[in-house]
Amino acid sequence: MTLLQSIERRFLFATIILTLMGNPIFAGKLSGKIVDSDGKKLDGKATVTLFSGTEKVEEEKTKGKFSFKGLDDGEYTLRASHPDAGSVEKLVVIPTDKKLGDIFLSNEKPSAPVVEADDADDKAPDPSAGPVSIDVPKSLEAMGAPSKDFIINELNFEIKKLNAELKHLTQDLDDLKALSKMWVNPLTIYSKEIILKNGSTVFGKIIYQDDKSLKVETLVGYLIVDRTQVVRIVDNVITEDTQEYVPEQIRESYTPPPMPKLAQPRYTSPNNSARLASTKLSANCVLVGNISEKKDSQGNIIFDGEIKNIGGRRADFVKVDFVFRKNWSGETRTLTTFVKGSYNTFDTGIVSDASLLPGANGKFDLYVPQDFGTFIGYSYVIDWEEYQ
Repeated sequence: MTLLQSIERRFLFATIILTLMGNPIFAGKLSGKIVDSDGKKLDGKATVTLFSGTEKVEEEKTKGKFSFKGLDDGEYTLRASHPDAGSVEKLVVIPTDKKLGDIFLSNEKPSAPVVEADDADDKAPDPSAGPVSIDVPKSLEAMGAPSKDFIINELNFEIKKLNAELKHLTQDLDDLKALSKMWVNPLTIYSKEIILKNGSTVFGKIIYQDDKSLKVETLVGYLIVDRTQVVRIVDNVITEDTQEYVPEQIRESYTPPPMPKLAQPRYTSPNNSARLASTKLSANCVLVGNISEKKDSQGNIIFDGEIKNIGGRRADFVKVDFVFRKNWSGETRTLTTFVKGSYNTFDTGIVSDASLLPGANGKFDLYVPQDFGTFIGYSYVIDWEEYQ
């Protein structure tokens, strides 16, 4: 985390530098005072103009002091003129030149020859010729300092470099979080729980299986499990809590009417073996496929499957009774779930959604909470009633 914090601080510092460079508060300022050739105060106003190349930047009329603000860095030409005191022209560089002091106006024109810097090395100036003017580089670029564009490009490159490093470190951190999550909760990857006859449990992912063996990938490697030693295979799923839907019509003060008694059915049977009537004259509900067993992250077990009515009459109140064997001493416990079928309204006014028409399918699921306890096996019985 120390390296990541250091990169973030460097990134913030570079951003602040770029922001300050573009802020008008930190722009250049130029000030000075115009006087006559004797250094005395002017009689009347002088015109002070600031040029950038051939473009006029600002102009001010003053009796002496002048000030220009909000200037960008670079070279400027300052020109001042007065009807009586004369004029002057001066080269200034921002931000090197800020306070120019007194600037003297003059009516005289320079008569001294201009000697280039290269010629000054070959011959000495003649004292009788007057003062010698030598062109001296005024800008920072001419003196070897880096330009503003170069500095901005370097800062942009540094920001891009820091941004790339930050993305790389963030990706590495996400990978580490994923690995740590796997070790904290292996069920996120190895969701199969294989219960063996010897009482042991194997958590892993089934890579290959046939009618004789299973090949399972686990945290410690690959295992080959004999299928005859497998009691059950539970599929652990990560479930999220969902908010139960409550209709708007239901209020806390609402009290449902008492349930009427259901009429005695014309045909009932305690078990499937008692139903000896022809399939054309009675209902017959059977299991379609297998019953799947899943376990969520809270340790709750969900059984689900599908029932089909292959008979010739409608089956009402179709249910599946699960008988769980708690231990080897014979202790059992029964749980019941109804099939989600079609809606049917009986003569008594009762409405049920657990009816299956001939040839119709209906799904069921049984929720076994964690506090139900462990069990070593289970069996099931499909039961229904016939009211027509």
